Parts: sequence; structure tokens; C-alpha cells
Amino acid sequence: MYLRRTLQGALSRAVRGFPAVLVTGPRQSGKTTLLRATYGETHGYVSLENPDVRERALADPIGFLRDHPAPVILDEIQHVPSLLSYVKTAIDEDRRPGRWLLSGSQNFPLMQGASESLAGRVAVLTLLPLSAGEAAGRPGPRLGLEQILDRILEARQAPRGRRIPLARWILRGGYPALWEKRRPDRSLWAASYIQTYLERDVRSVVRVNDLGTFQTFLRLTAARTGQILNLADLARDVGVSPPTVRQWLSVLEASHQICLLRPYFENFGKRMIKSPKLYWLDPGIVTFLVGLHDEEAVLRGPMAGALVETAVVAELMKVYLHRGMPPTLWYWRTRDGWEVDVLLERSQRLHPIEIKSTATPRPAHAEGLLRWRELAGKKAGDGLLVANVERPSALVPGVRALPWDAI
Repeated sequence: MYLRRTLQGALSRAVRGFPAVLVTGPRQSGKTTLLRATYGETHGYVSLENPDVRERALADPIGFLRDHPAPVILDEIQHVPSLLSYVKTAIDEDRRPGRWLLSGSQNFPLMQGASESLAGRVAVLTLLPLSAGEAAGRPGPRLGLEQILDRILEARQAPRGRRIPLARWILRGGYPALWEKRRPDRSLWAASYIQTYLERDVRSVVRVNDLGTFQTFLRLTAARTGQILNLADLARDVGVSPPTVRQWLSVLEASHQICLLRPYFENFGKRMIKSPKLYWLDPGIVTFLVGLHDEEAVLRGPMAGALVETAVVAELMKVYLHRGMPPTLWYWRTRDGWEVDVLLERSQRLHPIEIKSTATPRPAHAEGLLRWRELAGKKAGDGLLVANVERPSALVPGVRALPWDAI
């Protein structure tokens, strides 16, 4: 079963405009499926995951590319980043667009090779796991980012079609394998995914002497999702140095397991928090790492607010990345307690977004949004309170309540 992806629109535009297109993202997010479903009939295909194929590409790159001429899909290119230099030579000889489609899990050697060898020749797109809309079979219209943001900010109707309950989404997450008709057991799949990630991505990027300590690090970062990052506290709890934690966080960020939401720095007369907030990009991986395995426990436990916030921030990141654009999102918090979960930039205005797990939003929930709008003045746009509600509604003047899956 192929679930249509929002990124397909940006991919089509990139194929028409660039000699090469690189689709990156975490393992098992659907990169290969997307490329083969869209271009399998027009392009050859070769996977560098196979050790024999990989050895041939390393030993004789010119002969390898001669045997697999463009147009071609080169899958798992991160295994042979040196091949990109030879792809560059082939592109310089024939710059027709869309002939080289590359995919790979994001890591440092891959991106370094792409930026050094294919600068100006490659469009880089990011495919995260399924959005809630994609998993429900409604990837959204092929509109530009600005039009989609307008629809979110001005929503007056509930999402149409199938809708996934919030607790189920947080427990299962967005990896495509967990939404297939013959889906595997969620806990077994997540355990295998994390083990594969540890053995492949982490060890290929950074030396980890004690995998047990790294697993502890994963669990503790999952328990801190939605919180302001404190390197010293996290390093102390893991039992390693702050530079080691910083390096491990960079690996998680580079492989699209987490994102670090940066603070908005303009003062507005307040002393600001300047550390980023840490979010995992898939709520299903978070719930597995912290030991949550029941839908009822997801929205009733002490992590309910952080889990809902994590799920919504991940959906917002997909709004941008799955349309080929970098996210323009921040958070805002002062040292005396005023906070806005997300600031979204649109038409030179910053729209404040508060995220709550409640199904019964009240005007008091919008207090931080109203306070921020008052301080920001002309820079402030209308606010949103994203919650576990069924349909959009006006909450207070300038703030609307929005269903979480309307993102």
C-alpha cells in the first residue's frame, strides 16, 4: 500500500529544475518508496545497501556508473559518498534536469559530499515520517507553502475525511511500516528500529564506545522532549561530559531524529531564555523510549503535555520540509515565566501558537498568546491554540482554537 506523500509536489518541481535531486531523511521514512513509486518507470534503480554493489562502486566508480547510466535512482548513497564526485563529472557533461535521483539517510559525510561535489547542481529535499494527514490518506492539496500556512491560520472547518485519534497517533507515530495493512507489532518494530539506528547511523558518524550509555542517552532525551535543553544536566544524568552530549545531539539532529527549536531573540523589554528546545520528530519513538505502550496512558500521564507538543511541532516541521522549504519557527520564553510554544512567521508577521493536550480549551489558556501579542505590537499576527478539539472555533479576540490534526 502506497500512501501519497506531500513531498511529491516539491520533488516534481526539483526534478524539472535540477540535474540531481537528493532526498534525505531518517531511515524507514519512505524515501525509496517515494522515488520508485514516482519515477520507477522512467529511471533505472540500484541500491548501495547491498555490500557487493557497494564494493563495486568503491573499487571502480567510473565502471559502476557506466553500468548504471542516467536516468537512474541511486539509493542509500550515504554508503558511498565518494561516488558524488563522479556524478558531478557526469552532470557537467550532460546537465539535463532530473537524470540523477539520489536518496540517503542524513549524515555528515553525505551532506559534506553533496555540498562540496554537487553545489549548484543538486536540490536537497527532506522526507520525515508520515504526517497525520498522510497516514490518514489526505496529504493535502498541492499548494505553495504560503497558501498552506494561510489555510492553517484561517481554518474555519474541521479536517475532512478520515481522522486519527491523537492518543493513537502519539503512540504509533508516523513511520510508514506502522500504517500498512499488515503492520508489524509496534513495540518490536520500534526496538528493532532503534537497534538498527544505533548500529548503522551512529557508528558510521561518531565513535560510541559504550552502546548501553548511548541507549541511556536516548531514553533521557526522549524524557526531555518539549523541554528547554540543559546540556550540563543531561550530561550529568547520562554520566558523560557536556561535549560528548553535544556531539551525540548533533548526530540525532543530523539523522533527523530530533530538532532543536531556537528561541526568538528580540527582547520586547524582557530577559530572554536563549537555549533551544529539544523535540523528537516522531512521537511513536518517544513513547517507546519512555516506556509508554497504552493509548489511555498517553494523554493521562505526566508527559501528556510534552507529548502533544512534540507531536504538533513535528507536524509543523513537516508542513515546511515536505514542501521543500526550511522551517521558520521559533519559541519565546522570558525568565519571569511568559512563554509561547511556537512562533510561526508569515508575511513578516509572527503568529504565536500555544499547544495544549486539553479537549476543552478556555480563554485562560490564551493568556500567554495575548501577552505576547501585546508586547510584539505590529509584528504580531493572530494566535492559535492547538488542542485536542474536534473543530476550529474562536477562543478570544485574535486567538482561535484549532484541532491538532488541522496542521
